[in-house]
Formats: sequence, C-alpha cells, structure tokens
Amino acid sequence: MIRKTRLFTPGPTPLLPAAQFAMAAADIHHRTPEFRALFLKVLAQLKIFIGTQNDVLLLSSSGTGAMEASVSNFTSPGDKVLVLSAGKFGERWVGLAKAFGLEADVVTAPNGETFDLEVVKKALKPEHKAIYMQASETSTAASHDVEAIARLVKNTDTLLIVDGITGLGTQTFDVDGWGVDILIGGSQKAVMIPPGLAYLSVSEKAWAAAETSKNPRYYFDLRKERKNASKGESAYTPAVALIAGLGAALDYIANQAGGDLEKGRIALIDNAQVNAAATRAGLVALGFTLFAPKSPSAAATAVAVPEGMNSGDLVKALKTRFALVTANGQGEMQGKIFRVAHLGFFDYLDTVAFLGAVEHIAKDTLGLPVEYGQAVAAAQKVYAAAYKK
Repeated sequence: MIRKTRLFTPGPTPLLPAAQFAMAAADIHHRTPEFRALFLKVLAQLKIFIGTQNDVLLLSSSGTGAMEASVSNFTSPGDKVLVLSAGKFGERWVGLAKAFGLEADVVTAPNGETFDLEVVKKALKPEHKAIYMQASETSTAASHDVEAIARLVKNTDTLLIVDGITGLGTQTFDVDGWGVDILIGGSQKAVMIPPGLAYLSVSEKAWAAAETSKNPRYYFDLRKERKNASKGESAYTPAVALIAGLGAALDYIANQAGGDLEKGRIALIDNAQVNAAATRAGLVALGFTLFAPKSPSAAATAVAVPEGMNSGDLVKALKTRFALVTANGQGEMQGKIFRVAHLGFFDYLDTVAFLGAVEHIAKDTLGLPVEYGQAVAAAQKVYAAAYKK
C-alpha cells in the first residue's frame, strides 16, 4: 500500500506549497531594491500577524536566537529577573539568564500544569528587570495565561518577555493592550515554512532598556537590526529564500479571509483551536489521558500513555505503519507522553486522518478495547458544533 508521510510534530510543521515555490524562486540579492521591497512588506505583514504597532524584527536564526537576544539586549550582568518555568522551554530561559550573568528567581509549575497567579504575584519584586515566560510550553502542551501575568507588570519598570513561538497562530494576544514588551515567533511553526527565521516585536519600553543594557551582543544586537530594518535591510546576510517563503505564507493566511491578514490570523487561530479540541475529544474517547487537561495548548496535544506502555512505541508504530510522524516526550517526559500538533498547515481532515490511524494502532497493535470510528466520531461532533450552519 502507498504511504504518504504526514508530519504532526509541533515544529517543524508541514510546509505550505506556495511558500515552497516562493523559496525555490528566491534568487534575489539582499542589497537590491527588489529585496528591500520584499523585506519591508514582510515586516509590515508580521506586525499585523502579531497584532502590534511596535517594531517587529526578523532574525536569521531559530527561535532560540530571538530568546537569547531578548536576554542580551535588555539586561545587564547582575540584574534580577523572574523566570516562569513549567517544562523544557521554561528551563531554557533559566539557562539563558545564567549564561548572561543574571540572577534568576524561578517560579515553577509541574509538567503539564500552569502557574498559580498568587505565587507569581508574591515572587515578583520591583527590582526584577524582566519576567520571562512561555505562552505555550510545547514540551508538555500546556498553555499559560499571558494576559494575567501582563496585568501584574503593567505600569511598572519590569519587562514582560514572552516566548510565543508556538503560541502565535494558535492563541490570541493583545500585545499592545496587555503590555507585552517582547513577543517571539519562529518560522517552522504556524507560518508554515522551514526552520531558520525568528521574529519578535519590541516595545518602546524595551528599547529604553536596551540603551542601558551592559550585556555583550554582536550578531544579535537588536539596535542594529532596528536601524537597518527601517531601510528595508537586515544587519547581516538574511535568509533570503525563507523571507520570500514567509511572505508567501502570510499572503496565504490573508487570502483565507479575503485578503485581510488580521482576519486571516483569527481564522488560523480558530482552526488550531477547533482541531485541538477535536483531537482531545477523539483521544479521550479511545481511553487515553490528556497530559495538560486544565490548560491545554492549541498548538499541540500531549497524551499520557497507559501504565506499562512506552510512548516511544506508539510514536514508532504510527510512523512504521502509516508514515505518520508525531513527537515523543522531551527530557524527563520521554517515554511517558506523545505529542501531536495542530498549528500551521493543518486542517480538519488531517485531524480525522490522525485519529483514524491512532484507532488502528490502539486496537490492532496495542490491543486496547476500542472500536473503529469512535475517536473520529468524537472529533466530528466537536467540528460540527464549532461550525454549525
């Protein structure tokens, strides 16, 4: 039987064909009027996609490069910061803070859970230069309440710096209204192109902090990027093909709503949220246990496997039988959970295909007491309720 590879990981995500075509044709020199026009267009589109009037910068790096820039550009050695950590990517903030000589106070939450707001409130001190957090902790598929944290620091000197790498395109942000100073995105997530670009919005409050920062920076000096971006250029050689692909992807998102990118962003978020809800319903119908049931992310769903089972075996079975690629748990969660994504170039029929495959593996390979169709039926009910005519 023919098998078509289907990528259901939370990054990289499936590539948009129009973006692939744009990348293949992107033989543009980066110091030309043609590229400057493209670059300025994409930066303007990213403002709409993020939903901000703040500066938006584009870096040729993974999302971690923008995370590092969000530490090095706005702090000085010895500064106190507050890190909210509930998984592998929260731990990354801790590591970055230590690498740049910061004194990091850390509020933790168990894997799969979110933060107690009262605990965060008590931990937050006026001397904290910044709060670092995730919007969506991809390692556990838990979502965090950025708006609630933003209320704690609004009208203070503390910066709110948010890793929205899997949050953008899957959950709603009011960047300017809430007062999010830095919001970070990545190219291999909701915008449907390969890894290699990171983007971030930067508030005026953050730019003021950048002027007093004493941490070293060179390639990731955001002041250089801001100056060059105003002229339609990057400080250093950009990933030209990826930027062309990003422009095509943002055009595609806009065209899903009649050319209106803001409405297209809303539709993209709605698509992720409905597919996530349908996936959760289908997996619960099969008897699986959701790993982050109280605060689930719409970027990905994490599922705890039954006692005595290794999640890696299920991931391997899906790939071996159906060429369907999902993600095992990370770090201490490896073998305990598997993760399936919903962000970017996924639609409802992809969800149906995934659940149908899981039904086969659950019944035929794992010997679980399930019937064909029960997961798909549960997902269909969620979809029907969401898009009732």
